[in-house]
Amino acid sequence: MFNFDYYNPTRIIFGTERIKDLDLHIPANANVLITYGGGSAKKFGTIDEVKQALGSRNYIEFGGIEPNPHYETLMKAVNIVKSEKVDFLIAVGGGSVIDGTKFIAAAAYFEGDAWETWISNPPLDRVLPMGCVVTLPATGSEMNGTAVISNTALNAKLSHKHPLLFPRFAILDPRKSYTLPTKQIANGVVDAFVHIAEQYLTYPVYGKVQDRFAEGLMLTLIEEGPKALAEPDNYHIRATIMWSATQALNGLIGAGVPQDWASHRIGYYFTIHHGLDHAQTLAILLPAVLDVQRESKRLKLLQYAERVWGITQGSDDERINSAIQLTRKFFENMGLPTYIRAYGIPESSIDEAINYLKRFNLLPLGEHKNITAIEARKILSLSY
Repeated sequence: MFNFDYYNPTRIIFGTERIKDLDLHIPANANVLITYGGGSAKKFGTIDEVKQALGSRNYIEFGGIEPNPHYETLMKAVNIVKSEKVDFLIAVGGGSVIDGTKFIAAAAYFEGDAWETWISNPPLDRVLPMGCVVTLPATGSEMNGTAVISNTALNAKLSHKHPLLFPRFAILDPRKSYTLPTKQIANGVVDAFVHIAEQYLTYPVYGKVQDRFAEGLMLTLIEEGPKALAEPDNYHIRATIMWSATQALNGLIGAGVPQDWASHRIGYYFTIHHGLDHAQTLAILLPAVLDVQRESKRLKLLQYAERVWGITQGSDDERINSAIQLTRKFFENMGLPTYIRAYGIPESSIDEAINYLKRFNLLPLGEHKNITAIEARKILSLSY
């Protein structure tokens, strides 16, 4: 294993009717900004529950944070924070709302051009404290210090990571996911699965604890993902999915092991330019990344084939092929097509995606930094 520091200060408040406990974790005199997305949190009463839990505290609502949150929208919230002297943030929603709120927390103290400051990845010295109420299990953003936002004017989608961006607390009530459309539940399962894969399918460093955790989470998602689609009101299934998504990206399974993230970085182009959901881009790209990188990932792919998919017969390449095919089939069975063409995107997008990667200096990619423009083109061609 590599040397590592593991730090996670986020308090998890898990279970039914836990929003009322929000009162215990916010200063009594806090001036609060409640952030949310397209309105479902308001429509189904979650915002009202948050407001009730705040009691006599002053609060302001800010809705309309988009999937893949837009810099332009978030800056409106930053201006409100500054003008109204907000000193605590509560994000109500999924990963996009939480990521956007992390940006607001940091940008409240930025001077000058906030986007330029954000992409320069400065060492932050202070951010506004924030908590979150999770309604969509997917990204794990509720328990990590990473945020990804989009700048539509620049056609850019970039991330920032800092320990100060960890939420103070996260309320996870699985019942809040009951009202989600089937597509969003499927996206969340695939998103969490690929988060695990990006930290697991690299090369061995004797990280046996991390490997077994990762394998257990993947097996759980494979078992429970289809059930979540078939039984939308099953609390136990939804609770398992929600906790799995949080565990997938809270730093635990990635501590001391190499990590990839090529599928994520290449996928940014298809989200920002073609409007694909984040999970759709991952379903498209991960199988191709595994295929193109099979030599450098060989030992872990064979381990994955045996421990996750139960494949023990055949040559090394046959077992790897079967594991990749079963991964693709899992994504397809969750309702996510795994080829670019299935979304009506032209083949010219391959050249455009390569140019995007070059423009934002995202190459080389992968745990070995061996995915250059040549390998990226192979991955995209195989994905088409």
